[in-house]
This record gives sequence, structure tokens and C-alpha cells, in this order.
Amino acid sequence: MKKMILLLFLLPVLSATSCNNDDDNNAQNPIDQLPQATQIGANTFGALLDGEPFIPSGGTNPLDCQYQLINGERYFQLQGNNRDENFNVIAISLSTIAKDIAQGETYNLIEEATGNASGAYSFNGDLFFTSEQNSGQLIITHLDLNEQIVSGTFWFDVIDQNGDLRQIRDGRFDMQFTQ
Repeated sequence: MKKMILLLFLLPVLSATSCNNDDDNNAQNPIDQLPQATQIGANTFGALLDGEPFIPSGGTNPLDCQYQLINGERYFQLQGNNRDENFNVIAISLSTIAKDIAQGETYNLIEEATGNASGAYSFNGDLFFTSEQNSGQLIITHLDLNEQIVSGTFWFDVIDQNGDLRQIRDGRFDMQFTQ
């Protein structure tokens, strides 16, 4: 009986001392919330959008990647879509126009034009592109044309509809693409 009373006394004490005060604190480093940088065709995409994690989700096509040969020219397109807490559609995309990509190469994200690589931020269908003044970089870390896998990292800046600078940082992707 004494053991039962002692157990009943110790159980609440042990439970109280084993609690972690951070249980309800979701303050986690935003970069740690992004998908890992892999090179296996895991169909992952993420970036920090103004310091907050951006990971495509929801909708009919939250993530799409293409690397196509059209009339002898290569076109790369990668886009991730998401909705914010107000149900606004937000997209981050990378593309090249009539430009091959290659493993180990770095591409400056500048204006959307033939022979260039560019980045874009979209808010409810309005597109805002990188430029000479607000640019970035795309690094292709893995490209396998046979397995149709492309992986890389990126960052860029754009000016949005309100004239505000939108900073996309620590971007990473590991995608299977269609040709």
C-alpha cells in the first residue's frame, strides 16, 4: 500500500518535471523547415520568401518542372505554387529561354529574354521578374537527361506590385522533369 501511495505521489511530480516548456513554441529556424537538398528526383522545392519558408502545396499543380527541346532550343521551367493565409496564390519560378542548362554551371537570373535565365515571383497571377537591377543566381548541382532529374539551388530579388523588394533566398529543388 505504501508503494501505491508513493507511486501516486511521484507520478505527478515526474510528469511535471519531464515537461518541456518549448512544447508549444514553434520557433524553429526557417531554413530548417525547407526540404533537404537532394539529387535523386525527390520532387522537392523550397525557399525562404522574405525570411519565411515557402514550400509548394495545395491546388491542382503546386509543383511543375520541364526541360524541353523546342525547334532546336532548350527551355527550362520550374514553378512552385502556394496559398497564403488569405488564400492568395503565390508562385516562385525559374526559367531559361533558348538556353541549355548544365550540371555544375551557375546562371545569372536577369530579365526574361531569349538566351537568359530569369526568376519570377507571382502574386495572384501578376508576375514580377528579375532584372539587371534586381537579379539572382541559379546553380544546377545535378542534371541527368536519361533519368530526367534536375537539382539545384537559387536566390533572387524582385520588386512586387507595391514596389516592395521581395527576397527569395536559400532556394533548393530536386525535380523530375518532363521533356
